[in-house]
Amino acid sequence: MHATLPLLLNSDFPALQRSQLETLQVNLGYTCNQSCNHCHVNAGPKRTEQMSRKHIDDILAFIRKNDIKKLDLTGGAPELNEHFRYLVTASRAMHVSVIDRCNLTILNEPQQQDLARFLADNQVEVVASLPCYSKDNVDQQRGKGVFNNSITGLQKLNKLGYGIDNSELVLNLMYNPSGAFLPPAQNLLEQEYRQKLFSDFNIEFNHLYTLTNMPIMRFGSTLISKGEFDSYINLLKSSHAAANLNTVMCRSLISIDWQGYVYDCDFNQMLGIPALIGNNQKTHISGLNLNELQHSRILVAEHCYGCTAGSGSSCGGTLS
Repeated sequence: MHATLPLLLNSDFPALQRSQLETLQVNLGYTCNQSCNHCHVNAGPKRTEQMSRKHIDDILAFIRKNDIKKLDLTGGAPELNEHFRYLVTASRAMHVSVIDRCNLTILNEPQQQDLARFLADNQVEVVASLPCYSKDNVDQQRGKGVFNNSITGLQKLNKLGYGIDNSELVLNLMYNPSGAFLPPAQNLLEQEYRQKLFSDFNIEFNHLYTLTNMPIMRFGSTLISKGEFDSYINLLKSSHAAANLNTVMCRSLISIDWQGYVYDCDFNQMLGIPALIGNNQKTHISGLNLNELQHSRILVAEHCYGCTAGSGSSCGGTLS
């Protein structure tokens, strides 16, 4: 796989400073039951990195000490971590809102047949990856059979009340482009998703989020192989909207890797760029001082233009 970091470090991206921490995003490991072309984590079935119980207890201690209100769990497939359910139930006991970034097909794995019910019982918000409402597009990007498997997962969630009007169980979908182009307008695409999924499969959901593909890891390597890396970076930079700098997710979020170390965002984590906090070049969650974190400098590079291009991009969808 081609290395993208050397191509990203020399950047004129505007300086950013952290504001108040609102969300703790935790990557529970890189193991996944899928291997998607666009994956910025390079996750897959052969990856073995998984967060230990000790580091999960460090996460819970940080939440308890600093009164964190939102926990965002990602991977890989976060549910494949053997301590996933322990972390969810312990966090919910502290009245923390929990988000599970779910690839949908995990709900149908032999050892996860009760996963959807577990998520519902604990009122976990599900952000489900569905890069298109077209079977061909999804299977091309994620593998043969993934679309039908994903639809089955969505139907399981709907049956439990997820995404249904007047239900407290939140189901949001996540779209990403299939190639080197920006996502379309989120509100218009949401209407298309809503109409198509309901008419074809009677599926309902709350909102659709659009996420720009990052020129790192597997997707970035593919761009280099195709000779499209520079043109994609130019597209991101030419589409930069300065207004999006006010609401980029790294200003109110930190990302924790499977070993417990702190990063400004999930993308910096994958590039191996730890957060710079105080005089520490690398900080573990067990030693993180919230006072030092606030107003610290966020480390940026060329890939950051992926978050500010067009309408903006974040784990919660568009920024403007």
